[in-house]
Amino acid sequence: MAKLATLKPRVQPAPSRIATMQPGSWRTGKQSSAARGYGYRWQQYRLRFLAEHPLCVMCQAEGRVTAATIVDHKQPHRGDERLFWEPTNHQALCKPHHDGEKQREEHEQA
Repeated sequence: MAKLATLKPRVQPAPSRIATMQPGSWRTGKQSSAARGYGYRWQQYRLRFLAEHPLCVMCQAEGRVTAATIVDHKQPHRGDERLFWEPTNHQALCKPHHDGEKQREEHEQA
């Protein structure tokens, strides 16, 4: 019996979708979320904030009603603890707005 020829793959591997850290970013060190400030104290604050602000502010601006699941820092704190805990720097967002539109805005400013 003859051996079958091996076919070369026609599909190229997809590029990684994992975001890479920018050099000099405050998050370039492989710290845990708790080490970056998002530990128990933040989780308790987050629950209180979302109870007081249950709707996504970006969805509301678009005339939609969507539950917020993320407490976002309006201005990136980049490790500044004062800015991290400043209540006026927080807003309630849904995950699609936080991961999409908000991230694009921050990358354009950087």
